[in-house]
Amino acid sequence: MLDGNWRDVVDRGLVPIGRSLHRAGITADLVTIIGIFMAGAASVCIGLGEMRLGFLLLVLTGVPDALDGAVAKAAGSSSSRGAYFDSVADRLTDALLFGGVAWHLAGVRSDRMMMLPVAIMATALFISYQRAKAESLGYDAKGGLMERAERFIVLAFGLLFSEILIPVLWVMLVLSLVTAVQRFVKVWRQATSDREPPTQRWADRRQLRLERRLDRRRHGTRRRPTRH
Repeated sequence: MLDGNWRDVVDRGLVPIGRSLHRAGITADLVTIIGIFMAGAASVCIGLGEMRLGFLLLVLTGVPDALDGAVAKAAGSSSSRGAYFDSVADRLTDALLFGGVAWHLAGVRSDRMMMLPVAIMATALFISYQRAKAESLGYDAKGGLMERAERFIVLAFGLLFSEILIPVLWVMLVLSLVTAVQRFVKVWRQATSDREPPTQRWADRRQLRLERRLDRRRHGTRRRPTRH
């Protein structure tokens, strides 16, 4: 939700910072790696029960996550490789953070509440997979009540007010499940209205061109090369 409504505004605001970091010799990959280490440190602090320190590190984790794209654009190095690395880093960061919450709950509670952040992480991965698969088929699966930015904000709230961490996690899980359903319905409607996705049409066109080429060769009608 926030990603769709505010992403462009935030990206424009980060352009000057991205240029400054690029001039300082800092690469987008380095920024992404810093974010991973910050998430690891936040995970350890949360697991040890240092919620306020975990909150601070979680906020700091969001800074590299927001800046790596700006640095890449400033350097003119935006690429599929960078997008892939950033996406993988996002999933790793999520796993570290929710793993830290599960670690903490396993140590302070005797019930099975440690499975609550595990369930949130599984749902978050499912939401991410829905988008990746939909985009590979030529559909749009963005949006929903609980995207990654919202998960960061809600988790930060739960860490800051750790007394209500469990209710906050329940809210996050419910909204994440709603988001998964929203994305499924969105892609399902697109696929229903377009039974032949764009990627299939492209494949059919390639196959048709190939068949025509083979047919010309069989009948000896291959185009002659032009002499210069």
